[in-house]
Amino acid sequence: MLEVQTAVAKIPGHGNVESGDTFEMIERPGGGFSFVLVNGQGSGRGAKTLSNLVITRVITQLKDGARDGVVARGAHDYLYTYRMGQVAATLNILSVDFQSHTILITRNNPAPFLVLTTDGIETHHEPSAPIGLHPMTKPNITELPVHPYTYVIAFTDGLLKAGERYDEDVELGNFLVGWDAKAGYSAINLCDALLNRVTKIDRGEPADDITIIVLALLPSTTDKRIRRVSANFHMERPT
Repeated sequence: MLEVQTAVAKIPGHGNVESGDTFEMIERPGGGFSFVLVNGQGSGRGAKTLSNLVITRVITQLKDGARDGVVARGAHDYLYTYRMGQVAATLNILSVDFQSHTILITRNNPAPFLVLTTDGIETHHEPSAPIGLHPMTKPNITELPVHPYTYVIAFTDGLLKAGERYDEDVELGNFLVGWDAKAGYSAINLCDALLNRVTKIDRGEPADDITIIVLALLPSTTDKRIRRVSANFHMERPT
């Protein structure tokens, strides 16, 4: 039996109270889970409103049982029509499908995603455009077999901008070389390590909103079919 672990870390760009990125998780009607990440154009409240608008559309279609590629196209058509091609958003859908026993990554995001396995690291940077700008935009879709010790890492473009002001590079591939997939580190361990890396080279003040998703498939140490979800976030104290 395998255990599917997911960890998400979000941090707003320096000077912003709220990140313009939005993340949602949904249980798929046919079995499995989908994890959706949307990055709205701009920053602050406007970007947050946009990403919420798009992700609501995506989640609704996934709940209805629509296929991921169809969902991405539908979200694009909606945004393009609603905002007349004037506003863009990036979209990532990571799905674990229990019926097909595959991992499906649907991407409208110029930023790549990475896959870490016992065989090494694969960087998937096939051309992919944001949704909302051009009428015939299509998603890039990658299907992976389900294997133990597999990690999928996706993120918004803020991660790639980390360190630019200080002439440093996040060097994500080199960083992941130091991670032994066979060691079975948890998804949250890897996610926290990546977040620590980008905040360190940005001197604790990210230039842009950053969201990181790590999806891990690891051998299960128990046969109990218990599902757990937990979240940690900060909230301002009332004045």
